[in-house]
Amino acid sequence: MVAEIPQLEELTYETAGSLLTRSVPVARPEDDVATVQRMLDGHRYDVASHIAVCNQANILCGVAKIEDVIAANGNTSISNVMDADPPSVAPGIDQEVAAWKAVQHGESALAVVDHEGTFHGMLAPAQLLRVLLNEHDEDMARMGGVLRQSTQARDASEESLGRRLWHRLPWLLIGLVGAVFAASIVGLFEADLNEHVLIAFFMPGIVYLADAVGTQTETLVIRGLSVGVGIRRIAVRELMTGILAGLMLGGVFFPIAFVIWGEADVALSVSLALVAACSMATAVAMALPWAFERAGWDPAFGSGPLATVFQDLLSILVYLGIASVLVT
Repeated sequence: MVAEIPQLEELTYETAGSLLTRSVPVARPEDDVATVQRMLDGHRYDVASHIAVCNQANILCGVAKIEDVIAANGNTSISNVMDADPPSVAPGIDQEVAAWKAVQHGESALAVVDHEGTFHGMLAPAQLLRVLLNEHDEDMARMGGVLRQSTQARDASEESLGRRLWHRLPWLLIGLVGAVFAASIVGLFEADLNEHVLIAFFMPGIVYLADAVGTQTETLVIRGLSVGVGIRRIAVRELMTGILAGLMLGGVFFPIAFVIWGEADVALSVSLALVAACSMATAVAMALPWAFERAGWDPAFGSGPLATVFQDLLSILVYLGIASVLVT
């Protein structure tokens, strides 16, 4: 049976309703599998991986996957094959939220229903992938402090030289200020570095690893905020992840450094600094996007460059502070 799917009166840009397709197979709860298979035979749909099961009022009763329909006995009712509580989204929901809901439920397509349960269509796999790719590109552009608006992010590759500099230079200047402070911090420990040059060898590695851990956390936090996941839901687990990552990196580094350089005090200093730097980087990477959101700004706007500055300064300060105490 080919059912008539009601059209939405208004489709808002970048919502699930603007992306859905109505070219999908629709069955009735009383249909058997053989009837559904005959309905599919000879018809081409935009989405045929999922069959919407709706009653006479076009209320969604469930969704059946094509692989389950093919494997089922022809006399079996489609009601016994379908998922009676499938993941679905409202037409007005943001497209990125819809795409991530599909990912979280392990679905390649997603039903679109209104507040009354009326079925309006499906989000096709190609559309969901396109949304995730576009949103990822936009988030990375904004997280890097390059752009704030999504429309600008799409046009970034075609900007003039002057516009490119205008978008990037302010954040690079922040990094330059951070570099000046970093040099000042290193200067405070000049005597220790002159006496133990080996200490300086490991500063780039500690800074890099702290930045890497922080970037992972920041990406996760910004992505979560963009789909409505509050910072409280991930703060404890993410902070523990940063601490454990630091412990594991420090634990792996200590025996290697001791065998190669033979100085246990330096190896211990670096290991402890890795634990502290990774932990602080995680905290900074969570705090800045949260602070931007609370201030009413885009949580991805510039938090990447700012986080890098703070993480680098803290990593250098903590490492040299520990080394000045432990290395004799």
